[in-house]
Amino acid sequence: MRAILISVFVGIVLQACNGSAREKKSVINSEAIPVKLLPINQDTASNVINASGLLSTQDEARLSFKIAGIVDRIFVKEGDHVKKGQLLATLKSTEIAAQVEQVQLAVEKSQRDYERAQHLYRDSVATLEQLQNTKTGVDVARQNLRQVAFNQQYSRIYAPADGFVARKIGNEGELATAGSPILYVNAVSSSSKWILKVGLSDKEWAAIEVGNKATVKFDAFPSQLFEGLISKKSIAADVASGSFQVEIEVDFGRALPAVGMFGAAAIIPSRASFGFSIPYESLLEANDKKGFVFVSDNGRTVSKCTVAISSISNDVVYIQDGLQGHKFVVTSGSPYLNETSIINPIQ
Repeated sequence: MRAILISVFVGIVLQACNGSAREKKSVINSEAIPVKLLPINQDTASNVINASGLLSTQDEARLSFKIAGIVDRIFVKEGDHVKKGQLLATLKSTEIAAQVEQVQLAVEKSQRDYERAQHLYRDSVATLEQLQNTKTGVDVARQNLRQVAFNQQYSRIYAPADGFVARKIGNEGELATAGSPILYVNAVSSSSKWILKVGLSDKEWAAIEVGNKATVKFDAFPSQLFEGLISKKSIAADVASGSFQVEIEVDFGRALPAVGMFGAAAIIPSRASFGFSIPYESLLEANDKKGFVFVSDNGRTVSKCTVAISSISNDVVYIQDGLQGHKFVVTSGSPYLNETSIINPIQ
């Protein structure tokens, strides 16, 4: 009888333990957070460089007067379309006209002196040296006349090509110094090339080469991506910003852009970088080149991992360092995880 009671008691205890274990397992399974995992594979991928800047044309002219003077008239304003040869600005002509007249008088006098010297030389009154000196005086006076006539011509500014006025620097009544820009004019024609000027860090500048491809997006064309090509690299940093300017030639096809549009470019260097690429959704947060992701080595638990971001392009994040030695990265469900979470991988 006693043996029977003991057997019954043991059976009850075992059943209770099994039930508790099943209940515990059920609780664990119910607390597991469903996530999607992606195997981490090291690969060689292009390190995309993101940059932004303003659109311009390749043919940008900074127009100025050759000589100093008071600005008389400026016939255009910013945004005006201009035709090749159109008069854009003039200096007050009083001073330059007086100089031209003065030199013309000097030419006439030197010509009279030369003719007089010829007569005297024929009469053996003047020497050959005196005749030659008066001839030199005529030549010098004529060259001075050519010089002031040339300066008079460039006391006016004409449009060098069809285009429009991008900026107006000077104003009527101001003193314009020789060579100081008065107007910025961008040439626009069927052969004009559109240039996106962006600033890069020294490391980014060193990674790209002329001829590298790029894709460019503009707010004015939200549904379009345009092909681009690196056409020029500056060899000196901008003094104000400290960045290196790079020019991207953009192919707009049939689209009609405008100077000054803001564009964002993704430059693809020709030299590949060795690292990791993960979906953008895997990245929890980022600060400059530092970010965080959740990784898993056993498919059951996770840990928060610090990564060094190389670049971000569209839906892909390129990781330079931080994922070595890990098997999986969490691509979905990261916001619900912490360091102690139990996960339930799903397809």
